[in-house]
Amino acid sequence: MEQEDIFPHVACLQLYLQQGNVEANLKEFRRLLESESFSTDTLLVLPELWATGFDYPNIETLAKLTPQILAELEQKAAQHGLCFAGSLLDRQDTGVIYNSLFLVGPEGVVGSYQKQHMFRLWQEDQYLAVGPTAHVMQAGFGSLAALVCYDLRFPELSRRQVFSGSKLLIVSAQWPAARSDHWEILLRARAVENQCFVVACNASGTIPVGELAGHSMIISPTGQVLAKADGKPAIIRADLNGADVTAARSRFCSVAERPWYGQDRDKILTQEGLFEWVAGLRSQGSKVVFTNGCFDLLHAGHVSYLEEARRCGDCLVIGLNSDRSVQALKGPTRPVNPELERARVLAALGCVDFIALFDEDTPLNLISMLLPDILVKGADWPEDQIAGAAEVKAAGGRVVRIPFTCQNSTTTIIEKIQDSACD
Repeated sequence: MEQEDIFPHVACLQLYLQQGNVEANLKEFRRLLESESFSTDTLLVLPELWATGFDYPNIETLAKLTPQILAELEQKAAQHGLCFAGSLLDRQDTGVIYNSLFLVGPEGVVGSYQKQHMFRLWQEDQYLAVGPTAHVMQAGFGSLAALVCYDLRFPELSRRQVFSGSKLLIVSAQWPAARSDHWEILLRARAVENQCFVVACNASGTIPVGELAGHSMIISPTGQVLAKADGKPAIIRADLNGADVTAARSRFCSVAERPWYGQDRDKILTQEGLFEWVAGLRSQGSKVVFTNGCFDLLHAGHVSYLEEARRCGDCLVIGLNSDRSVQALKGPTRPVNPELERARVLAALGCVDFIALFDEDTPLNLISMLLPDILVKGADWPEDQIAGAAEVKAAGGRVVRIPFTCQNSTTTIIEKIQDSACD
């Protein structure tokens, strides 16, 4: 018999959530789970941080409970032949804590997705870290796409995962009642634009910032609401058929179309143009990240560094040393590549938003005028030697020093080329 490419049965366990009260939340989970019977191979979706809530003062202590919570999910999954998906606090060895959606089956954790967008209005960015990347999970029933709450407002996250082959998108959330109309609009939009099923589980209850909406939903690939809860604790369920996704995509398949818009050159700006763009971004609350360098021969170390810098905020600006500036720092034989070619290569990186040249030995003047929210430099630089650090901090910003994970450098690459030429 051919393996199903989507979970045949899905359900949402819409819990009444009590922030920080793990015992009460687990009791509510067990009560709902035992109140009904479920077919084997049912995927049960749970709300965001369903066992702990956003209890920031106790977040470190609560995060330590995640292994035993996952163990209980594994035991329940094995007992009933089910799979569970819902987000929990996920502490890393480095000390950072992710808001991770775990997929748990009878064999244990089979996949996870880390929340990509922290909700600043609830100060989530001050306590939880952005996940490293968004990727699909393999669940024995094809691939599974996921979002956690605020991620729902960023359509590129689900599109990237669905493009990898997912027919089912799950959402784990604590969505407020004050924006419950947005909840349904966005869920149906994600279903329609991705031509996939959406199973979205929200919580009910009262949290410090207000009421949670409830209204968990299961939505078809054409945007039809197959099941919907009200604002109280509830279970909703539906049977899914991958053929419905195939049918929705058979007439036209927008999921398969990924046009390339080729706007990279628009990222290269004059300093005046950069200030205008940044002013517009700031007016809408974006956090601007700045770093600088020569980036003469772009290599993997540069790329990793810039990706980490971009994760520090909403927009990454690169101050790029002009040819004159590079010559003053590196000598008359540098740069290898002229400034506009270096800028063009940087602009092709998805993590880079804007590039502006500066002609001085350091970007101090550019930084002083821009005053980014976050100034990033390599960890090999002492903070008191980072140009613009004092100015950024005086304006209320912060300085982040990022370790290099790759020991390569433009200088060593040039030396290798020269050595090869001599052989």
